[in-house]
Amino acid sequence: MGLQEVKPFLLADIGEGIRECEVIQWFVEAGARVEQFDKLCEVQSDKASVEITSRFDGVIKKLHYEAGDMAIVGKPLVDIDIPGEINDTSQLGSAELEAISETKTAEPQQSSHEAILTQPSGRHASLATPAVRHSAKEHGVDITQVSGTGKDGRVLKEDVVAFKKRRDSGELPPRPMADIPGTIPVAEEQKVALTPIQTMMFKTMTKSLSIPHFLYSDEIHLDPLVRARTAINTSLGKDSVVHKISYMPFIIKAVSQALESYPIINSRLDTDDEKPQLVLRPQHNIGVAMDTPIGLIVPNIKNVRSLSILEIAAELRRLQAAGAEGKLSPADLQGGTITLSNIGNIGGTVVAPVIVPSEVAILGMGRAQTVPAFDHKGTVVPKTIINFSWSADHRVVDGATMARMAALVKSFLEEPELMMARLK
Repeated sequence: MGLQEVKPFLLADIGEGIRECEVIQWFVEAGARVEQFDKLCEVQSDKASVEITSRFDGVIKKLHYEAGDMAIVGKPLVDIDIPGEINDTSQLGSAELEAISETKTAEPQQSSHEAILTQPSGRHASLATPAVRHSAKEHGVDITQVSGTGKDGRVLKEDVVAFKKRRDSGELPPRPMADIPGTIPVAEEQKVALTPIQTMMFKTMTKSLSIPHFLYSDEIHLDPLVRARTAINTSLGKDSVVHKISYMPFIIKAVSQALESYPIINSRLDTDDEKPQLVLRPQHNIGVAMDTPIGLIVPNIKNVRSLSILEIAAELRRLQAAGAEGKLSPADLQGGTITLSNIGNIGGTVVAPVIVPSEVAILGMGRAQTVPAFDHKGTVVPKTIINFSWSADHRVVDGATMARMAALVKSFLEEPELMMARLK
């Protein structure tokens, strides 16, 4: 047997300036044997949940954090006992980040080392393999509420399925309100630590509101788009990438096409040098603000200028599903160039959105509503309208430019054929 050497396995740089993240759960404990690509733990940054995997075969000697602790980027995450022949210790500072969306849905066969992959004490102390935990997430089941029937109380896949059936049939009581974040009644003042998402919002919004904003609002007549959307949805067959589309893919494409004429709206302001500069960006990576169980996050659709409306709809659906399940990857959240925020699906008609620091404009959309209006003959008719509110960085974008950009988006949505004529 070769020599063994214990080396620290460092938490890798996740990017986007993230310096710490919360350890959500461990897939290993001290003494567990792991192989390359085995999952070590799940961490939650202020932008996404990711799973960290091992790059080497070896034995876990020590966990440096408990579930619920904040792990520091660049500091030891675990100590791993590896073969002494591995001399490239620089690699040990890298942790492979695997997006949760890439987790295998199939139950793998249990290997000899997987049988001892148990959880340390903490908020996620139920015993289960990573595949069973993933199954629980897919079914919307809190694994800590499931009684395991396996060895030593291990939760099995059939336990998760049985729990879901009992819950859906009404045999189980509803989830207590106290388990739902933000719904616990408060009897007296108390201090509560910010969640990672709230911490990010605190930092980002503090920086955002140092930017001089101006707001430009306009009203969009949606009825022509309603007819176009209805016609497209009627034509979609079983072989289509999506079976039904909302208005959002049209709006995203309209914004992208308008950016072709007003590239400054897709830029960012670089203040690192002595003289501020505008960086014009060729990619249209359009962010869509989403309300998820962990808070407000903004994934973005990459390269919208090269996508069809149906392709945009498919990618939007993927991001929404991943966001709802907490499975967005860091790549989904990085590189945005302009943001759309649709508050209308909750309520409200006018919003004053706040610019993301790495962008110069943002669009806020209110709730679509039907109002009485006069047609060209003076007859009162129903009209579907929606309010668009644009915020822009007044240091580099003047009001006239923003108004012209907004007017172009408006024309594409009120006359969809104009937008279709420009599709590539």
